[in-house]
Amino acid sequence: MHPRKEVAWEAAQLIDDAKKEVAHEAAMMVEDGQVLGLGTGSTTHYFIQNLGERILTEEIEIMGIPTSYQSFFLAKECNIPITTLDEHLPDLAVDGADEVDPNLNLIKGGGAAHTLEKIVDSSASKFVVIVDESKIVKELGDFPVPLEVMPSAYRPVTDKVKVMGGVPQLRMAQMKDGPVITDNHNFVVDVQFEKIPTPHELETALNNIPGVVENGIFTDVANQILVASTDGVKSIKKP
Repeated sequence: MHPRKEVAWEAAQLIDDAKKEVAHEAAMMVEDGQVLGLGTGSTTHYFIQNLGERILTEEIEIMGIPTSYQSFFLAKECNIPITTLDEHLPDLAVDGADEVDPNLNLIKGGGAAHTLEKIVDSSASKFVVIVDESKIVKELGDFPVPLEVMPSAYRPVTDKVKVMGGVPQLRMAQMKDGPVITDNHNFVVDVQFEKIPTPHELETALNNIPGVVENGIFTDVANQILVASTDGVKSIKKP
């Protein structure tokens, strides 16, 4: 293997190992009989797998509320019984994030599932975020804010976002021609802001644009952040 490729592979392996470690830590927080919100993404993928292992080895009884088709199918593979918000509210929701600031505000939506994620996560008695330390930032804004947008509203929404100082870009699919289509059959528009000094205000303003179903800023939702670092898993709670 070329030296540069070897270094890149080792770095990727370290990140993957960190994700597995923090996912395991979160899975060990789960108690027998709980209803769980099952997040979407690479780190929560390992969390759901860990839950499946606990069901097999410890015979715990839990139920899951998936936040996407991805987490739904993985939960089924891991023999996690599925329920819905119509039947139960989650005792605990576990999900990842693309950015986390010191006040536990988040940007989510890299997996285009932020609408249902926000519904499930905010319905839980406790919401725990699992990330590696690269996701911890001083201020939100390096990662673009995803908007789930009704297709018919694409033009007026992007026009309004530009007036607000954002640079919108329609998210395009990687393995098919055309845009990403969410589980709710909508577009995802990624909006880059120069900085986000007041996340709550921007979250509210974006959701007030007609045609925006939901945006990826999560304020006043997370209760605890588990961060995988070189020194092990660290816990951050609201100051």
